[in-house]
Amino acid sequence: MNNYSHCLDSYVALIGILASVRDIEGIKYLIGEVRDRGFRMTISTSNALIKSFGVLGMVEELLWIWQRMKESGIEPSLFTYNFMMDGLVNSMCLESAEKFFHVMEKGRVRPDVVTYNIMIKGYCKSGKTRDAKGKLREMEMKRVAPDKITYLTLIQACYSEEDIASCVSLFNDMVEKRLKIPSHAYSLVISGLVKEGKCYEGFAVFDHMIRNGCKANVAIYTALIDALAKSGNGAEAMKFYERMKDEGCEPDEVTYGVIVNCLCKVGRLDLALEYLMFCLEKNIKVNAVVYSSIIDGLGKGGRVDEAEKLYEEMLDKGCTPDSYCHNTLIDAFTKCGKIDEALTLFKRMEDVGCDQTVYTYTILISGLFKEHKTDEALKMWDMMIDKGITPTPASFRALSTGLCLSGKVARACKILDELASVGVIPRTTFEDMIHVLCKAGHVKEACELADGIVHRDHETPGRVCTVLINALRKAGNVDLALKLMHSQIGIQHDRWGSVKKQDKFRNLFES
Repeated sequence: MNNYSHCLDSYVALIGILASVRDIEGIKYLIGEVRDRGFRMTISTSNALIKSFGVLGMVEELLWIWQRMKESGIEPSLFTYNFMMDGLVNSMCLESAEKFFHVMEKGRVRPDVVTYNIMIKGYCKSGKTRDAKGKLREMEMKRVAPDKITYLTLIQACYSEEDIASCVSLFNDMVEKRLKIPSHAYSLVISGLVKEGKCYEGFAVFDHMIRNGCKANVAIYTALIDALAKSGNGAEAMKFYERMKDEGCEPDEVTYGVIVNCLCKVGRLDLALEYLMFCLEKNIKVNAVVYSSIIDGLGKGGRVDEAEKLYEEMLDKGCTPDSYCHNTLIDAFTKCGKIDEALTLFKRMEDVGCDQTVYTYTILISGLFKEHKTDEALKMWDMMIDKGITPTPASFRALSTGLCLSGKVARACKILDELASVGVIPRTTFEDMIHVLCKAGHVKEACELADGIVHRDHETPGRVCTVLINALRKAGNVDLALKLMHSQIGIQHDRWGSVKKQDKFRNLFES
């Protein structure tokens, strides 16, 4: 029988195999064997072990190998440092990686582009994007040329922080340096630009990508289709969708969601429904956003029964409606006079734990006033306040409009004062109320409201006078607007700055 003795290379090879399947327990057993046998390390075995331990985040083992190298008098190579630092960065031991980097700067083995990329990756993973950008500037000062990995890592970090200006700046640097730009970098920059509403700039980057022979992926096409749709160019969006298919780029569930939304916005509801059926037949995942888009389109198109049916189908398919979807259907119900159905759906939201947002309450308050259910609308407002939901200008506008048209101007003013006392004063609120009253022919009430606004020092008399004149003019009451314009109402100071007696707006009818 032949004698066989294990050598260090055999253990290193086995550890590498186990690292590829992430068998940490097996690796620890083999490390114990290596320690017990007292093998002498070499630069190649050390590098291989450091690489394996680094991938798995085994920091203790990394430092043990480093110590064995020092004991064996092995001088670390550039690869050794890079493997070591990459392992530390992957284990989120950034401070330790920084120490190794500083050792390199002072030693014989200087950092290269890979070393800098490792540190930039570490800073970005730790949310220290400013430090990562600093490392890029340091590279340029020390004449270490950044590569596409350097820029892609930074672009990804800036994109995640919604710093699109930096993404574009980094992209332009790559263009200037004539670096090969990965498709993912194009995707991030284009997506960032269109999210900021810079559709033209997004298409300019797309054209640059095509000219440089880089094929657009589904994410890029989808972002641009969405941008066109949101900017009101539905027809162009559909043309771009056809171009995407002609280029052999297969749409995914996100693309179909964008297309459905686009079709709903341009009123092509039947085609949107066809796309929905296509997705269901092909087992393409359909999310709540897709259903919400169609339900919204059907509701606005007066096809409320179909919208309600689609909502029920959505539930049957196991797709959970979100707040937006519920709000969309509630809005459709209120606009066609189905306030009871809207309130039932509102209660259903509560039962399933779906957040009732300020928009939910705004829709219902407006709908209840429309059905002349003033008391119920006020209860809905109180419920919203009791739940700690902060009113928006739109929600107070719905309330104040309803109260003014119901002859409860004083109640609207009282609620306005209550909001002011807690620091919530919707801008242009009194303007909206005055315009509503004038439009409804309640000019005396509008004048009384104007006097109240001045009395509570919410606005200057001159400002209120201007608002009232504009409201009268827009309501077609031009004669009264001219009368107010030539009156002394709204004049408060003489040329020496002393306060004169203020004429009341209600006196407009007596003069």
